[in-house]
Amino acid sequence: VQLVESGGGMVQPGGSLRLSCAASGFTFSAYDMSWVRQAPGKGPEWVSGIDTGGGRTYAADSVRGRFTISRDNAKNTLYLQMNSLKPEDTALYYCARGTLRGVGTKAYWGQGTQVTVSS
Repeated sequence: VQLVESGGGMVQPGGSLRLSCAASGFTFSAYDMSWVRQAPGKGPEWVSGIDTGGGRTYAADSVRGRFTISRDNAKNTLYLQMNSLKPEDTALYYCARGTLRGVGTKAYWGQGTQVTVSS
């Protein structure tokens, strides 16, 4: 099982980023997927989840209306479009296999991509 996140970086408040997660080593289309984030000194926080077919999505209150999760099962890739970014969105962002509305099991997270929102 391999999950490789990309697309992080540094952005000013109000800016946008699109994260990607390339999956391999398992049948991607058979698993619910989520994005999870962890800020320095804090515990992991579930951000958003999507079901196997992409028809149902869920988002934490803190990001609802600003972040959009999606997936392309033909490309084995999960996405997170992040708009109107705030400094409090600064964190290491992970994609997580097999969870729709929770952080899941850390053994099934990727290595993470850093998002820093700062002026």
